[in-house]
Amino acid sequence: MTDYFRPLCQTGPIRPEGALALAGGWAWCTHVEHLRRGHLPAVIPAADLPVEVALALWTPRAPILGMTLDRPRLMGIVNVTPDSFSDGGQFHDREAAVAHAMAMAGQGADILDIGGESTRPGSDTVETEDEIARVVPVIAALSAASAPPVSIDTRKAAVARAALDAGAALVNDVAAFTHDPALAPLAAERRVPVCLMHAKGDPKTMQDDPRYDDVLLDVYDFLAERVAMAEAAGIPRAQVVVDPGIGFGKTVAHNLALLRGLSLFHGLGCPILLGASRKRFIGTLGHAPNPADRAPGSIAVALAAVQQGVQICRVHDMEQTKQAVRLFSAATHIGTAE
Repeated sequence: MTDYFRPLCQTGPIRPEGALALAGGWAWCTHVEHLRRGHLPAVIPAADLPVEVALALWTPRAPILGMTLDRPRLMGIVNVTPDSFSDGGQFHDREAAVAHAMAMAGQGADILDIGGESTRPGSDTVETEDEIARVVPVIAALSAASAPPVSIDTRKAAVARAALDAGAALVNDVAAFTHDPALAPLAAERRVPVCLMHAKGDPKTMQDDPRYDDVLLDVYDFLAERVAMAEAAGIPRAQVVVDPGIGFGKTVAHNLALLRGLSLFHGLGCPILLGASRKRFIGTLGHAPNPADRAPGSIAVALAAVQQGVQICRVHDMEQTKQAVRLFSAATHIGTAE
């Protein structure tokens, strides 16, 4: 039987004797939730954890793209698509996309995530050549402008190769290397960090009645298997970021279960990225049918993630989220409020 251990996170400068820092970051805990399939959860002292679990939870995470992960980092979303759910193609052309990305850089983005294929529920696959034509000019322009590090949001090796050639430095794959078998070897060859996300099914059909035995544990097991696969392909675990895939083949209840249990994913020994910004469940719970009106709910979710030690939040509303994280950091003593 598999055992799972979710840290019960706390923050603040005064820590009890025996409290263990989580992933070398700002969160810490004295107890963890012990989870097993078919059993009720139990709370046990962190001191009673198996040694290998404790090492995975408490070992500081290595820098990603030269950035330390001892404070929350923000990834700015730049959709170079005509059909994004969140911005309706506002930044489809090169000039608008570059201007938007540079504005986010000025607002404090640590990473800029460039995507040329919408993976919203019900979306169709974009032809590889079209995706390359959308993203490469934007990435090249940002690289020339000395913008923050750029990640390429793609499932396709050919797109990733062109983007890396243009100056991208991280591969963000919503399919966690299950869509294109050539993508993992490419990332290993180029020695770039990767983000592996959980998604249940293809974007076209992923919201058609998704089901899980236990969504939190099922997603954890999937990501554990994909991280192991990345390692086998030659990508060091220290350069793998994991994303539970909020909204990708999940109901509102599934999304909430993942958000409440986010700290479990520290057990994978990787940095965690959360991409919940403007997602449909925020509109549902926040009574905001228009995605552009979901900044307050998106920020609330981001801060809940930061409270659980999540290192990277992927966001649309950079200026507002950056301000919120600064104030949250100052109020909760989670580190520098840059």
